[in-house]
Amino acid sequence: MTKKTGFFKRLKALELPQKKLFAIALCQRMLPNYQLFSEVCEFGDPAVLSTVLDLLWQSQYDNKLKFNIDVHLQRLEDNTPEPADFDSYGVYPAMDAVVALSTLLGAIQTNLEEDITNISKLSSSTVANYIETISDVDLTDDALDDYVFAHEVMEEERELQNTLLEIIEENPKITAELVKGLRKEIIEAGVSNIGISVA
Repeated sequence: MTKKTGFFKRLKALELPQKKLFAIALCQRMLPNYQLFSEVCEFGDPAVLSTVLDLLWQSQYDNKLKFNIDVHLQRLEDNTPEPADFDSYGVYPAMDAVVALSTLLGAIQTNLEEDITNISKLSSSTVANYIETISDVDLTDDALDDYVFAHEVMEEERELQNTLLEIIEENPKITAELVKGLRKEIIEAGVSNIGISVA
């Protein structure tokens, strides 16, 4: 959901390790959505998601790191909430957080680069759904799309994704320092793509 010329073209032009790093960063940013839902609705174990994220970050600079993707995919599936079982809106961004991680793991396993870049769209979709949920506006189709696109939360999402893309474009060689720095920055910011913060 960005009008910036060539955003997805630029994203797709990245090397595979760069694409992975971009997607991992977005998944990390979605984690608080799951943590809050888990705490409020007493469902699932956020540590399952955190463990996968820790392994993914580390795998970016530690070539010797090996982990069983199938095992973690199963754990993620076991901790995926079913929207029909909950009355809370929070189930949707929580589910998106798990789906994003599962999609990323599956894409890494099968080398499906398109699925890795689609994490960008999934994160933006979470934001769009959030805006539609909190907004008391009676709009349809194109008018609603325009409203969502112009909303400050979506502007923040576009800005963050673009900044992240620029950082990764400027650092074609992925170093431990770059990966650790990005991870630290996102975790310390502590705010999700829809403004959720879990202290």
